[in-house]
Amino acid sequence: MNKNTIVGIVLIFALMIGYSVMMSPSKEEIAAKRKTQDSLYAVKQQQIQDSLLMVVNNALATDTVTKTESVVDSAQVNQALYDEFGEFSVSATGNDEEYVVESDLLKVHFTSKGGRIGSVEIKNYRTFDGGPLILFNKDSSDFNIAFFSGLHGINTRDLYFQPVNAGGETMTVTGKDSVAFTMRAYAGAVDSSNVSDKYIEFVYTISGDRYMVDYKVNFVNMKGVIASSTKVINIDWMSRLMRQEKNIENERNTSTVYYRHIDEEVDNLSERKNDDVSIGTPVKWVSYSQQFFSQTFIADEKFQSVAIEKEIENEKENKYLQKMQSTITMPFSAIDDQSYDFSFYFGPNKYNILRKYKLDLERQIPLGWGFFLMQWINRYAVIPVFNFLEGFNLNYGIIILILTVLLKIVLFPIAYKTYMSSAKMRLLKPEVDEINAKYTKPDDAMKKQQATMTLYKKAGVNPMAGCVPMLLQFPILIAMFRFFPASIELRQEAFLWAKDLSSYDSILDLPFNIPFYGDHVSLFTLLMTISTIIYTKINNDMMSTGNQMPGMKTMMYLMPIMFLGFFNSYSAGLSYYYLLANLITFAQMYAIRSFVNEDKLHAQIQENKKKPVKKSGFQKRMEEMARQQQQQQKKKR
Repeated sequence: MNKNTIVGIVLIFALMIGYSVMMSPSKEEIAAKRKTQDSLYAVKQQQIQDSLLMVVNNALATDTVTKTESVVDSAQVNQALYDEFGEFSVSATGNDEEYVVESDLLKVHFTSKGGRIGSVEIKNYRTFDGGPLILFNKDSSDFNIAFFSGLHGINTRDLYFQPVNAGGETMTVTGKDSVAFTMRAYAGAVDSSNVSDKYIEFVYTISGDRYMVDYKVNFVNMKGVIASSTKVINIDWMSRLMRQEKNIENERNTSTVYYRHIDEEVDNLSERKNDDVSIGTPVKWVSYSQQFFSQTFIADEKFQSVAIEKEIENEKENKYLQKMQSTITMPFSAIDDQSYDFSFYFGPNKYNILRKYKLDLERQIPLGWGFFLMQWINRYAVIPVFNFLEGFNLNYGIIILILTVLLKIVLFPIAYKTYMSSAKMRLLKPEVDEINAKYTKPDDAMKKQQATMTLYKKAGVNPMAGCVPMLLQFPILIAMFRFFPASIELRQEAFLWAKDLSSYDSILDLPFNIPFYGDHVSLFTLLMTISTIIYTKINNDMMSTGNQMPGMKTMMYLMPIMFLGFFNSYSAGLSYYYLLANLITFAQMYAIRSFVNEDKLHAQIQENKKKPVKKSGFQKRMEEMARQQQQQQKKKR
């Protein structure tokens, strides 16, 4: 082979590659083509169904049929089935049988049509009205693998799977044991046992003590059955989330789809509106999550791409929360046998359970992941203490009380520093008033500020000292706001008059709905609001330095009343915690006031004023600004 021949071959290959790249359809063109194919396939299916129905009706209408003759020409029926299902026509008819595998934690129902999980019951939990907690059922869910067999569009939801190792209609497994339940949909010619060496196989493995169900998909001897040009298969997964909690509005607003990218970043769709997303990069798992429970589909390695959408159910709907569906793409080759390893998680959104799988599934629990301080407080302080106290089998109302006391003990130095700063400011108020009376002109604003800062500096008082501790407490306040409504431990746990600390406590159901309030009266929320108003009054009386900001004081009284409507339908455990926090704060304030001698504190301030004070850089800059302002005013005159 000479040099010119080699160059010619290289150029030919280069031209072929360039042509294939230029002529490759875009993603939009592929989607449009797929949509057209789906439409044509749907029309063709309907035509075949009509043809099959016509064959049956004609056979039934023939009055020459005798009892020994076939009612329907089996050849015509088989042809109609083949026209629709191709090689999988042997699995296109059958009875929709049900099989059950029951573990210590789950009761899983399988259906032979589609070979899928028809329903899942979480055994150790009940619905708000005491019924079995069914995560989803056959009518509210769908799971389907779609591909082409020749020119035939095949959906596993239409095929009848045969169990391979079913030990009866119900199987049980306990402890650390596991059981594998296998179902197959056959293709091509079958033998006398109605089986073939060409099949799609679903293997479900359920352990006695795990919420995780392993799911393996095997395509066996599919060469020549599935189109050789097939490069991907699509998995369609749909579920209408079923109501489990008393407050359906709150449960609906906390339900959404979570998904984790292969790079471990967890994201989610909007909770309060219809939403969708198309992800062209690999995804590790997709989860349909509601307030306290979730159903998660997990790839052993990765999903190639995912398209997700969710739709909020009608507000008048009292059984379902949201409809969620995903189309998951997986690579495929019909040349060799293909196997895919997946898992399903059907269980509670409990931090310790989700955390042990090391898949970031716990990120579905809203613990304040967007702000590191909040998540750290919940993950490394609140949850460990909460779990430790659980070990003593205490009522959860008592656990919240102990947790609140411990938090207040930890925060006591901050509370003490805040009080001392306010006390010093209050003792200096007469001297601040003298400065204000001395500099009354607007032009003297800089002098007044400078004189006030000098006073604070001599007295050894930092006017910002009371604000910083309050800012330090704010993340803890928000962390608790996140923790209690999301804590499944409080679900259906009673305390005093509250029947469920995870939902609102109602001592009076109103015959009407009050806008921004609701149709019931939550006593914990009412007590929390009253205690907050009392705390505001006491705080103003004990620590106020004057009436310079009356508008702010009015707002401080209005805020608890505004929150009354919000918390009225929220977690009773949260309102109870805030009530306890207010009561303990009252006790701390009076305790500090009893052992702080304000006369000695005032004498100490006066003594500090006699000491020489080195001017800070900030104070020097303030004085320089004041001098420059005075010079400018003199020039104007």
